[in-house]
Formats: sequence, C-alpha cells, structure tokens
Amino acid sequence: MMHGMKKFVALLIALTIGLGAMRAQAEAQPTFAAAAGVPSEANQFAHNLSVLTGVAISPLLGTSAYGAVKYWKTPATQRGKLPWFAQPWFFVPALLLVAVCLLKDTAGTALPTAMKKPLDIAEAVENKISGIVATGAFVPFLMLMMNDATNSSPGASLGAMGFATIGFAEVVNILLVPVSMIAFLIVFLASNAINVLIILSPFTTVDAALKGLRLAVLGTVTATAWANPWVGAAWALVIILLSYFIAGWSFRLSFFGFAFVWDYFTLRRMRFTPDAKENRMFLGRKIDKVPVRTYGRLSRTEAGRLVLKYRPWLVLPERTLVLPEGKYAVGRGAFFTEILQLQNDDTKTALVLPPRYRGDEEKLVSIYGLTDVRPIGLHAMWVWLKESLGFKAQPVAAL
Repeated sequence: MMHGMKKFVALLIALTIGLGAMRAQAEAQPTFAAAAGVPSEANQFAHNLSVLTGVAISPLLGTSAYGAVKYWKTPATQRGKLPWFAQPWFFVPALLLVAVCLLKDTAGTALPTAMKKPLDIAEAVENKISGIVATGAFVPFLMLMMNDATNSSPGASLGAMGFATIGFAEVVNILLVPVSMIAFLIVFLASNAINVLIILSPFTTVDAALKGLRLAVLGTVTATAWANPWVGAAWALVIILLSYFIAGWSFRLSFFGFAFVWDYFTLRRMRFTPDAKENRMFLGRKIDKVPVRTYGRLSRTEAGRLVLKYRPWLVLPERTLVLPEGKYAVGRGAFFTEILQLQNDDTKTALVLPPRYRGDEEKLVSIYGLTDVRPIGLHAMWVWLKESLGFKAQPVAAL
C-alpha cells in the first residue's frame, strides 16, 4: 500500500509540473520570437521551481533572501504592495538571524560539544518553524503569483490549442499549489534530516561537513537558476526526485529528531511515567523489513513475546512487528535509553527510547520482564572509569 502511494505521489508531482510547464509555454506563444529564447512565462515557471527547491533546503534563508531581492527590484512606489516576506520588517531580522547561525557554524569546530549542541537544537527548532510557515504561506503565494502572471498574459489562449473543453488551465490551477507543497515538503524533509544528524553527531567536524554539504547544494540551485532558468529547473527536479526516494528515511529521522528535541526542550522526563502495558518508542534497527526508527507502541503478549504496533507514516493502517525471541535488557545511556537484544556475549540495539524515559529504566525492566539495566555509550565509559579508579559501581536492577 505504501509503495503504491509513493508511486501515485511521484506521478502526480511529475504530471502537474509537466502540465504547468506546458501551460506556461502555451500562454506565452506569441512572445516567443521577441523573447530571444524561452518565453518569459515559461521562464517564470522554471525560476519558481528553483526558488521552491531552494527555500525547501533552507526555509529562513531562502524566504528572506528571495524577499530581499524582490524588494530591491521593485520600484519604491510599488513596494508597499509586496507580500510579507518581501517587507524589511521580515527579511532584515531574518537575514540577521541567518548570519548569527552562520557565525555559530563557523566557530562551531572550536566550541565544546556541550556548548554547541544546545545551539544546534535551537536552530533545528527554528528550521522546523520556518519550514511550516514557508509551506503554508510562502509556497502557495509563489504558485498563485505565477498563475496570476500566466492568466494575465496577452498570449494565445489554451482554447486555441484544444484544451478548453477539458478545462486544462483550471485543472493545472487546482493541482499546482497542493502538488508544489508536497514537493516542497519532500525536499524539506531531506534537508531537515541533516539538522537531525547534526544534533545526533558527537563530532563538530562532522557537523561542519553536513552543513557545508547543505549549503553547497543550496548554492548550486541558486547558481543554476541565475545562469539559466531551465538548467536550474532541471537541477531542482533532480533534487526533488532524490528527496522523493529517501522520503521515508527522511520522515522517520525527522520525527525521531523532533521527539528528542521536544523531550529536551519541555523537560518531559520530569513529569513522565511509563505505562504499565505499552509505551511509545523507536525501532533501533531494521527487523523483518520494518525500517529503523519506525515509531510505535511496545507491549508484551500473553505468550511473553515483545511486539511493536506501528503505523507507516504515522497515519496508515496499523501493523504489528513481533520482535525476535530471546533475552532483552535495558541500556542506560548518558542522554537516552535503549532496549538491547542479548545474544551470548553480543548485544544489539532493538529499540531506542525518547529522552523522557531516562531515569525509568528499572520500571521498564519490571513492565516488560527484561533481564537487567546496564550502561551503554558514554555512560558505560563513565561507569568503567569509576570502577577503574576504585569507586563502587551502583548495582543494576535484575529480574
């Protein structure tokens, strides 16, 4: 079902973008000879596709930069009619905030991880907020602005091409905005996944490399769009296509990051108690074709098996994953908790729990009938160091 839905979305995006380009060219036919190249309306469509992709990669920078350029190019007498994102009260403070983030990233490799991570989390929150605003306000305006331009074109009508009987222009008008929003969200998810990787990465050099990659991709979108609208549009379509193929991975990683950021910012651990029957958590690795970071509710059956009930994309019909038989333990990390599958002397991460569960490891042992609580990651290193220095280790809870 999910594979069929992805095929439908891809076909809808491709069809709508293709029809939009045909419409722009058709309505600009008489101006083709005078334009010394591609018709202006078709150019506008191609340019807007690049703008949409660039804003999706970096919503705050893309929206404010586009607004500033539009403000600069508009005659002073007409600037009062510009939309909100092209007004100084928005793009000036927005660009200043972008500059602060850039300064933070530039100095990031010299900052300790403990100081830099809170700033990265704050930037991730800002990116989500600006992405939501851009999806709901900027993208529809961009597409409607293009519709207004083509609808007011003095060129040949679509009726002359035989499309009037099927309402070609109306169909494109109806589909263009929602499909553009879907394409925007697909690219935004891929870009936002980079923010999550930065938050999860313990190395500032890796953070800098990831941000450099995102900035480089944004730079190529801008450069190709200015060099030639159709080259820019082609490159934008490549980015949309690549983002589409990793959309599931991006969505799961983005939601994973959202859950962690939410728990940290709201201090949810201070007011949370695990449920006695089932609790929400993420799959720690791919099991039986169910992808890593799938979000669901873990419970134990009467037969003693651990099962994860989940909904693909959080909204599709519920499915059930039965975890492999064997012994399981709780892993207590420095920042979050895991449920580990024990295999002789080896352990594998089975599930990853949001930070709200930190401190409730003993309760999880009792709820799910697990073996014990044991340190993992940085916490394991700290326990080892204390034991090496002769300090007594705290006893673990056992079943």
